[in-house]
Amino acid sequence: MDEKILFTSESVSEGHPDKLCDQISDAILDACLALDENAHVAVETFASEQHVTIGGQVTMRNGISLPDYEAIARKVIHSIGYDDPSLGFSANEATIEVLINAQSQEINDVVGNIDPLLTGAGDQGIMFGYATNEDRNYMPLAIVVAHKLMRVASNMRKEGQFPHARPDMKSQVTIDYTNPRNIRIDTIVMAVQHDPDIDIKAFKNFVYEHIMVPVATSFHLNTDFTYYVNDSGTFVSGGPLADTGLTGRKIIVDTYGGAARHGGGAFSGKDATKVDRSAAYMARYIAKNLVAAGYARRLEIQLSYGIGMVEPISYAIFTYKTRHVGINDAMILSTIKRIFDCRPGAIIKNFSLHRPTFKYQDLAAYGHMGRTDIELPWEQLDKVDILKSELDKYLDSNANSY
Repeated sequence: MDEKILFTSESVSEGHPDKLCDQISDAILDACLALDENAHVAVETFASEQHVTIGGQVTMRNGISLPDYEAIARKVIHSIGYDDPSLGFSANEATIEVLINAQSQEINDVVGNIDPLLTGAGDQGIMFGYATNEDRNYMPLAIVVAHKLMRVASNMRKEGQFPHARPDMKSQVTIDYTNPRNIRIDTIVMAVQHDPDIDIKAFKNFVYEHIMVPVATSFHLNTDFTYYVNDSGTFVSGGPLADTGLTGRKIIVDTYGGAARHGGGAFSGKDATKVDRSAAYMARYIAKNLVAAGYARRLEIQLSYGIGMVEPISYAIFTYKTRHVGINDAMILSTIKRIFDCRPGAIIKNFSLHRPTFKYQDLAAYGHMGRTDIELPWEQLDKVDILKSELDKYLDSNANSY
């Protein structure tokens, strides 16, 4: 029997300690931008047991009062569901320490150009964007299913439809690609924090019947997969009480579930002058529009920047032997440079990242890419028509050369 072709991705709920920290950091970013759209923000959060530390740099216009960081953190903790002291970690009982100072003047000078379009990159770095046609929103299927399991489970818990569930949860989905015409779920793993002294067997059956099966069915996928729920036994102690949380420690969950490479820079707590965030969004936008326009069935792009530099240092693409017949990588790269403005200032302006229509906090759980529940500028397919036109012109010129 041939070996199966499998790929696995994971997601975590908003109550996972790392995601709790991401949400606090991004809620602080939202609060700063609401007061000053040009605020420079780089905030990290650490949570362990009943203690939360918030550190980093914030610079805002003179005369603007800084947000109440402690109040923001308590509000986020409460909204996630850590509102009961019996959980061992709660909004009212947590000790919160704030260690935030101003941004380095040297960095501030780099990103504070009078002409916003000439804003330099806030740091050096490499960023990747990715898209694939295996999902209707051009995302890898495993991470999309894993995210939906977490969203459904968390929403049911908040609405009182998931008896005995607590905030901390994880999911892991293995997709079977052995038959490309019949992609299937091979395995689903979920860990769900729960109240003490419950019927474990009934709890596991509930997770399978009311969460796993409906989610699989919503993707028109099979329900005869192997599944595991809290396979280590009970999961009563969770959240920061059981596991230390830290901003930026779920960067693969935030992006493509490991189906594409990652430059290493996290998103949460950073304003858009940090290309870790803004250029990663731009790279996703480019990849998604190129795949939707038919340049490849699967495409990854790398961008790189140097601190203070207005233009990217380099571009690279990878099409995994799925590129459209009749075109080459040089043509795709040339098209990218003509159609997409990858200057940090242009990305910020074109995506309105300093005046977003969304909340960054809402991106801090369940992924920054491929979202269908939030209108995001980097998920728009508004470059498809012009890209198709460029592709047709290139194919026509090749045909006429013979």
